Amino acid sequence: MKFRLDQDSLGKVKVPSDAYYGAFTGRALRQYSVTGHKAHEKLIKSFVMVKRSAAIANMKTKAIDGKRGKAIVVACDKILAGRFVDQFVVDMINSGAGTAFNMNSNEVISNVALEVMKKKRGQYEFLHPNDHVNMSQSSNDTYPTAMHVAILMNLKEAMPAIDILIRSLAKKARQFSTFKKIGRTHLMDALPVTLGSEFGAYATSITKARNQIVVAQKELQNIALGGTAVGSGANTPKGYRKIAIAELARISRLPLKPEKNMQYGLQSRFAVASMSSALRNLALEIGKLANDIRLMASGPTAGLSELGIPAVHAGSSIMPGKVNPSLAECMNMICFSIIGNDTTVSYAAQSGQFELNVMLPGMLKCMLESTDMLKNFLPVFSANLIDGLTANRDRLKADIENSPVIVTLLTPKIGYLKSAELFKESLKTGKTIREIAVSKKLMTNKEIDSIFG
Repeated sequence: MKFRLDQDSLGKVKVPSDAYYGAFTGRALRQYSVTGHKAHEKLIKSFVMVKRSAAIANMKTKAIDGKRGKAIVVACDKILAGRFVDQFVVDMINSGAGTAFNMNSNEVISNVALEVMKKKRGQYEFLHPNDHVNMSQSSNDTYPTAMHVAILMNLKEAMPAIDILIRSLAKKARQFSTFKKIGRTHLMDALPVTLGSEFGAYATSITKARNQIVVAQKELQNIALGGTAVGSGANTPKGYRKIAIAELARISRLPLKPEKNMQYGLQSRFAVASMSSALRNLALEIGKLANDIRLMASGPTAGLSELGIPAVHAGSSIMPGKVNPSLAECMNMICFSIIGNDTTVSYAAQSGQFELNVMLPGMLKCMLESTDMLKNFLPVFSANLIDGLTANRDRLKADIENSPVIVTLLTPKIGYLKSAELFKESLKTGKTIREIAVSKKLMTNKEIDSIFG
């Protein structure tokens, strides 16, 4: 491999001759071998959008000349079109405040822009990563801004996936609306409900969790671009912030607006933690749903066997014909991961000191991972599991007839003490409440039918 010497403030560094990144990135590659994952596509896209918006604001405020500014914009457009993405090589978890990734971005954009200007990579005297691409910016404000934009972009894709699940659950609620079954509290028999009402409750819980995500999105729309170091706005020309944010809102197609308190916008990660919490709460509700499906589908002979699940693949490598709730199990693991990611975000959110929270790369990795899992798997979970669920009506009906707890429904007619006696006798003899009540002439079959529905 051929190398060239690239220089930063610490001196010269060998980088591959065909690389568009430079010295700072070369140093970072030696230090941050952490997850094995390069930058997420949404982080790259959001960061390049930030740099493009900054260049336009710098041109409009006369902070940078048109030749350099336009070269930066063209370079950003090339990257946004899908070129040079492989040059963003810094690990997702890198230096505090994401400085290493900011500089990776500055160097790639700078070298692409130099070629636009018919110069060679590394000829920074013509267009410099810090002086020109990073003009009017700091890692302190660019990374938090790009972080918000990246999360919002991923949520744009995750929200329809959540809506698909809600629709699937609502459809099952209608389909199962007449399927009466034993309810359960403490995992023990309780009063009858319908399978439809259970799924209606699931749809309601997921909808409520979804609505909290919508609320949390609003905080993420406030960005601190233009705050530079410590929220001071140092080294920014007059009017820069307003122009840069308006341009970023336009190109990202997001309703972004300036954070009123820029110092707060850099030191606090309240908006990200709030969104992470909303995603965690969604995971709690979906996880409960997946658990219930696994229990209701247990069997087919030694379990509850209330639901039939579609066979998406063989359930066992040794037991022929076995069908497992594999998609529900996968959903559980996704929910556990989202809950774990929220724990990481929570610790990171409270670990900032004074004027800057530096734990941004770790937080963003978790947020994008959580939203990726939701957008990727929820449509599969909905279409291949929820939509294909069937009800074992005979089993549901038999469980109601055979459960002593339904004596509760007779209590208004025969009283608590007589009902308790029927309950004990049913457990002791194995006879149903119906059989005992009719044999003792406490009620007729017709009267019981009217109560059981």
